[in-house]
Amino acid sequence: MRIAVLSGKGGTGKTLVSVNLASVAGSAVYVDCDIEEPNGHLFFKPQNTTEKVISRLIPEIDEDRCDLCRKCVDFCKFNALALIGNKIKLFDKICHSCGGCKILCPQNAITEKEKRIGKVISGVSENVQVETGMIEIGESSGVPIISALLAEITQKGVDTVLMDCPPGSACSVMESIKEADYCVLVAEPTLFGVHNLNMVYELVKIFKKPHGVILNKCVEGIDIAEDYCKEKQLKVISRIPFDKELGKLNSDGEIVSRINGQYKALFVAALKSITEEASHETASDSKR
Repeated sequence: MRIAVLSGKGGTGKTLVSVNLASVAGSAVYVDCDIEEPNGHLFFKPQNTTEKVISRLIPEIDEDRCDLCRKCVDFCKFNALALIGNKIKLFDKICHSCGGCKILCPQNAITEKEKRIGKVISGVSENVQVETGMIEIGESSGVPIISALLAEITQKGVDTVLMDCPPGSACSVMESIKEADYCVLVAEPTLFGVHNLNMVYELVKIFKKPHGVILNKCVEGIDIAEDYCKEKQLKVISRIPFDKELGKLNSDGEIVSRINGQYKALFVAALKSITEEASHETASDSKR
């Protein structure tokens, strides 16, 4: 089962939830899709790591063949090509690697070359296979890296995959959840937290993904996020208390479920609830 963990912003507790669910899952793969600022590896500290370079194709223009007809420039809707003076200029940071300019060029002056955009780092931490994506500084889209990450896990042969998604609801998040069986929405009990919970809730509805909520930093008597979940009839999978000791362990890069029995039980129960919810949704879909 593939479980995607989302939040509307950073700092909500998405990685806390992801790494601990993976840790209590027996045999699992943890996939860090937050490629701009991955930090799951700081908790898992994986051993025996290997790296794989991820690249994409960008156009390369043969100036001797190019007759400056501008067909490639007019075609590119992302303005990655421009005619400047007597030369076609490529702005590779905004190129979407569609290959259209190469196909359209009447002089066959455009070929393609590979450009490095990031890497995938693989390693092992006890019972968890850790897959981390990292994007090169300045690259505009990490979707190809996330695609490569998700392609890697199909070969791992494990029952449980935890996908730690990027914050927000942009294209990289959509790529992360498209193959998910269940989405966990992590939220804080504040007005701002509810606003961001609503953001990812609307996203998973569009993708028609089964989903539930884990409330983090819960304080007795503050029920803003709880009220939202009741209003939207969202299942609350678990509630993680506002706990200074938990905060200290987390800031020290510790996986709390590995060293604290109370939190191990909390995340075991949360994973059981997620699995049951996902199974129920699958059974309901098969009857429709």
